[in-house]
Amino acid sequence: MSVQENQDSPRGLAFAISAYVMWGFLPLYLKAMDHIPAPEVVVHRVIWSVPIAAGLLIYLGRTGDLLTALRTPKMLAMACVTAALISLNWGIYVWSIAAERTLDAALGYYINPLFSVFLGAVLLRERLNRPQWVAVALAALAVGVLWFDQGSLPWPALALTTSWGFYAYFKKSLPIGPNQGFLLEVLILLPPALAYLAYLTATGQNHFGSSAPDTLLLLGAGVVTAVPLITYANGAKLLRLSTIAVLQYIAPTMIFLNALFVFGEPMGHARMIAFPLIWAALVVYSVSLWQELRKRPS
Repeated sequence: MSVQENQDSPRGLAFAISAYVMWGFLPLYLKAMDHIPAPEVVVHRVIWSVPIAAGLLIYLGRTGDLLTALRTPKMLAMACVTAALISLNWGIYVWSIAAERTLDAALGYYINPLFSVFLGAVLLRERLNRPQWVAVALAALAVGVLWFDQGSLPWPALALTTSWGFYAYFKKSLPIGPNQGFLLEVLILLPPALAYLAYLTATGQNHFGSSAPDTLLLLGAGVVTAVPLITYANGAKLLRLSTIAVLQYIAPTMIFLNALFVFGEPMGHARMIAFPLIWAALVVYSVSLWQELRKRPS
């Protein structure tokens, strides 16, 4: 294994932290569009991500991998699955911010790494150690507390967790780089996005062009979507797994703080129990992962 793969690079650290901070501030941007329906916001996230992702690949001279993927039915089918999952994730996230359920969004992204561990055990038959099972159990208990208190499952949190978890799981089956994979996904989503935009325009429901602020916000939706994803993809290649595992809590923590102190969402007694349970689970999981990675040979 090369030194670069086994050690953290300052450049990789800067990329990854920048991406997570951008994701942490994303709710503030989405909140400014809370009067626009979530499907319309997702449409513009797709449309305006295409030129950014395409421009990067052209600049890097890596369009060949994309053309290969477009000519490979199996790869294209898997990309359709990941594209559907990421669009679903975006839609639920945008809706959660507009519906004043940002705390549920934060909860969903806190649970996500634990759900990925659970997926590994169920689908890949990966053996979990005792601390990992404890972490999964604590997360399940937190969901149970919210379920008991609300009388129903915290579905936005669970939907965000499962959609992103399965997205990451299927994404591993795409044998192309993350930048090429992202462009492939938004290209797949582009035709239905344009069709829906045409429908909104024909029925007079389109916010794009209705006012300067709305138009600028929707144009910027591609930037706030593509730039963090591309930044993260380039940073993750230059960091150790243990470092990524710790850094990934930056975004949900910032989302949590935005919900509490900027949006003024109520914490409630159940959430006061559930969030500490999730945080305890993440501490157990992170310590276990760090100890496991220390035992591995370089």
